[in-house]
Amino acid sequence: MTSNLKKAITDSWHAAWDKGDVSVFDQLTATNYQRRSARSATTTGLDAIKSDILAIRAAFPDLSTTVDHIVVDGDERDCKVAVYWHSTGTFTEPLGDVPPTGAEVVTTGSNLLTFDAGKIVYEEATWDASALLADLGLKSLGSAFDQDVDSISDNLDGEPTKEALKAFNRQFITGVTVVTTMDTDGKPRGLAVNSYNSVSLEPPLVMVCVQKTSSTYPSLFASSHMGINILGCNQRDTLRTFASKNADKFAELDWHQGPHGSPLLDGSSAAIEVEIKERFQALTHTIFVGRVRTSESTDNDPIIYKAGQFFESHDLTPLT
Repeated sequence: MTSNLKKAITDSWHAAWDKGDVSVFDQLTATNYQRRSARSATTTGLDAIKSDILAIRAAFPDLSTTVDHIVVDGDERDCKVAVYWHSTGTFTEPLGDVPPTGAEVVTTGSNLLTFDAGKIVYEEATWDASALLADLGLKSLGSAFDQDVDSISDNLDGEPTKEALKAFNRQFITGVTVVTTMDTDGKPRGLAVNSYNSVSLEPPLVMVCVQKTSSTYPSLFASSHMGINILGCNQRDTLRTFASKNADKFAELDWHQGPHGSPLLDGSSAAIEVEIKERFQALTHTIFVGRVRTSESTDNDPIIYKAGQFFESHDLTPLT
């Protein structure tokens, strides 16, 4: 009789994941059904699972799933069932707030189902949407799908308030960079970023943190390379341009392409072209980590940023 159960599970799996007919799970699950993700340690109900499946199917329209093996332990109506599977698909549409990369993915997982009176009452899954992103090379710090950020307390367990943290950040002096890339139409895109850091010299790794609401973000996310330009004191107009809402911020700028196609701004204090290696999801931002492939520098003094104001660096007095 277990062959009937295996067929019912396999047919439902393909109907939901390959065709988007999530209603098939209504026949298999009990009213008190719960699903726990071993990866994220969260528990959800059937409606949430249906929403996840439909969102993933929308992001991967060619998704195809193969049930590799099913193991049944116990009577067909009261048993535990292990389902092993793998899926393939192409990331061509947004998944939540993650832009598509066009990359193909093969992702694998297993689910342990607990049947009671012929219905699934509990499911333990080794896989969730964050695992899918990880298989695409898009790792998550926390979760890319935590949407209720505003509900997080500003002062949990003695943590500083947002205003206190802003006051701390205002005291940190940085330079000003413009991060650039080319979109899929060959148009230069860029945004001002002060959250730049060198990670290591050997190998030459750097990182920038970019807000997901930036208009440049989707193009940057899909790119293999980016330019990082340190603005000089002679580029005040450039700074104003990238602080504006101009639709084409490169229209009045002099720039050239690096060897890997990234826009590099003429007159910058320094500029590098970076091959993007990692894209870490961090709620409202993405941390891009890349390997420096080319570098150019000048004697132009860089602009300095502190507490919402910009300063000329050549006025600095060395400590003695």
